[in-house]
Order: sequence, then C-alpha cells, then structure tokens
Amino acid sequence: MTVYLFLFLIFIVAGFTQGVTGFGFGLLAIPLLSLFIDIKTAVPLCSLLGILITAFLSLRLRKHIDRRKILPLLLGCIPGVAAGTLVLKKAPTALLSVLMGVMLMAYGLYRLQSREQPNSIHPRWAYAAGFFTGAISSAFSAGGPPTIIYATLRGWDKDGIKATLSGFFLTGGMAVITAHALTGLTTSLVIHYFLLSAPVVIGGVFMGSLLYDRIDTGAYLKLLHLLLLALGVLMVWNGV
Repeated sequence: MTVYLFLFLIFIVAGFTQGVTGFGFGLLAIPLLSLFIDIKTAVPLCSLLGILITAFLSLRLRKHIDRRKILPLLLGCIPGVAAGTLVLKKAPTALLSVLMGVMLMAYGLYRLQSREQPNSIHPRWAYAAGFFTGAISSAFSAGGPPTIIYATLRGWDKDGIKATLSGFFLTGGMAVITAHALTGLTTSLVIHYFLLSAPVVIGGVFMGSLLYDRIDTGAYLKLLHLLLLALGVLMVWNGV
C-alpha cells in the first residue's frame, strides 16, 4: 500500500507539471518510479499515461492546434528514430544523459538570464528538432527537449507552444505504445497500474491546467526554462 501512495504522489506532481507546461511527465516520473517499480514496468506505464495526458491537453487546446506546425516535426522524427536505433544505441546511455543534461542546463540558464527576446528561428528547424527528438527518444527515452527548445524559439504565444507540444507528443506517443504492446512490454501489471493511476494523473493535469490559464506568455516561458534547467540537473545526476 505504501508503494501505491508514493506512485500516486509522483504522478500528481508529474501530471501537474505537464498540465502547466505541456511536457515533463515522463522525464520527471520515470527516474522516481524506478525507485519503487521495475524500469521495464515504469517506461510503458508512463507511455500509456502520457497518451492520456496529451489527449486531454490536445482536447483542451484543440482550437490552437495547427497541423502545419506539427507535421514537419513528425517528418523529422521518423528518420531520427531509425538513426537513434542504429547509431546512438552504441554510445553509453550515461554519457548521453550527461551531455543532454549539460545542454539543457546551459540553455535554461542562458534564457533565464537573458532579457532580450530571441529572434524567431526559421520553420525549417522543425525537421532538425523532430529528428533529434526521435533519435534521442529511441536511444534513451528522453527526446522531448529538442522540440521544446524549438517551440520556445519560434515566437509563438503560450497556447501555440503548448498545443504544438501536446499534438506532437500525442502522435509520437501512439507509435511508442504500439511498439510496447507488440513487443510484450505492456503487461497485465502495467495495465493494473495504469487503471489505478489514471484518475490521479488527470487530477494533477487538471490542477496544472488551471494554473496555466492564469499566467501570461512571459511567465509561461520562464516556467519552461526553469523546468528545462531542473531536468538538465536531473539528467546529469542520473548519468553520473
């Protein structure tokens, strides 16, 4: 029973975080879940819950979802997954985690200290962001940051950023849970945890969404950069 309490607490916090920012559920939850359940259970569980979250957020932000923003990310993601499987898997996972963590920390600190708004980057960078998201995801299941950084540099408002992230992660997540199901990773235990945790996660996401509705784009971007910085520290800690 104590294990379930810890799991629910993790899911509330991680769900609240994604409800506010549009990302971060798996990156926060998986390292903490691995302290209580097997990682082979934690990963497919978070993938299923991630689909539930992104579907909920996509529904709330459906008026702001633009397929033209999401499609280039998906087109870049497909070859990225193949490249990650063939190349990045050969590199030590710990090293990749540290390198990604250092990059996130540097970017987060730079954006938090900079008072100037960055110039909007070209939409063609979506293909690169999607590629590296797919590559890093297939290598060690932490590929969200390249897309997040791209979205924050496009000059979109908070609804445009969050809707694009939710739509992209929903589409990509469908492929992930399909792969997990076909390879037998989605076990009866995973389904058991999913059914018990789903209401808790949605509650956390809903509370996070209420806070999101009360902040402007500037405050939202600051939250994104703070979370990227925190995730960078977490990834370096896990990789050392």
